[in-house]
Amino acid sequence: MNTSIASIMRLIGVSAPIGPLQGWLSSDDFRHIVSHTPLVSMDFVITNPQGEWLLGERLNRPAQGSWFVPGGRILKGETLDATALRLTQDELGQSVPLSSMCFLGVYQHFYIDSMFDAEISTHYIVLAYQLNIDIDLATLPRQQHGGYQWWPPGAIAQDQRVHVNTRAYLPAVTL
Repeated sequence: MNTSIASIMRLIGVSAPIGPLQGWLSSDDFRHIVSHTPLVSMDFVITNPQGEWLLGERLNRPAQGSWFVPGGRILKGETLDATALRLTQDELGQSVPLSSMCFLGVYQHFYIDSMFDAEISTHYIVLAYQLNIDIDLATLPRQQHGGYQWWPPGAIAQDQRVHVNTRAYLPAVTL
């Protein structure tokens, strides 16, 4: 485990999973949670050898239609290492260990809508990581993103189709 993750875990008083993995909530329970509390997630800034970022065009709310980095929610009882393996498998089609990533920082994402409807806002606390891998875009899963592209950082900074929460990672990324 890298020191950044260990520091975060010490800060919040967690040294191991709190209990058995709880998994997914019912739709009604999750709607209530989204309505009343922040969610915790991981985002992955994927860079290739040319320094470009992998972005996908979001199919679902929040951020539907925007170009965004891959990522997803952390499940109750799931370690950060297990989350990274699950999410990279789901989002990239390959499991990537957290130990091979660089921690970028903690971010806050606020959305006016949610996966449920336009009337429920969403608040995420995001642990952002960078990893350098070259991926064949044709092999990527299509459940969350309708299309994928490699974007140079300059285009990310300028193009309004790239979500502001993705652009917020620009200062932290190193090549």
